[in-house]
Amino acid sequence: MNRPTSSFAPGPLILGAMILAAVATRVVPHPWNFSPVEAIALFGGAYFASRSLAVLVPLVAMFASDFALAQINGGAYASYFASTSFWLVYACIALSSVLGFGLRGKVSGMRVLGYSLAGSVLFFLVTNFGAWIGSSMYPQNAAGLMAAYIAGIPFFQGTLFGTLFFSALLFGGFSLLRQRVPALRAQTV
Repeated sequence: MNRPTSSFAPGPLILGAMILAAVATRVVPHPWNFSPVEAIALFGGAYFASRSLAVLVPLVAMFASDFALAQINGGAYASYFASTSFWLVYACIALSSVLGFGLRGKVSGMRVLGYSLAGSVLFFLVTNFGAWIGSSMYPQNAAGLMAAYIAGIPFFQGTLFGTLFFSALLFGGFSLLRQRVPALRAQTV
């Protein structure tokens, strides 16, 4: 008896679910900046066959968690949506997703480590530049820019450790899934 072949491809749904699960950790208490933001972007860029989904899914997942945080924390967090910081964080996510394209078909522990470091540094440089530009907190000169970067160092530690932890979780977890689910073995899904 011939069985009809299914055109259902579980890969994108599994990738999306993994990203949503990781980003949901943002709404539970965690150390400052210890979040999956950069890891989900790299992961999406590395594995979604569709480049547009690779960028869009991490952005949508991040927006969902930001919306949840705004509902939980009220007006103080809701004002974040109108800030320059919001747009810079989302630009970093998109850029890190594109950075993740470099991992396609070449995922290894050392490469994920290197890309995680690069994504964390990118996030640090862009978001702290944003904290400086047009800010009344820092003088609008080289000394003010350096002060903004120095003030961001304690937060960088959380970003770096969060990115490394969640990259290991996402990339390692997906590698284990690929061993058990043949439909996921393609370079991108």
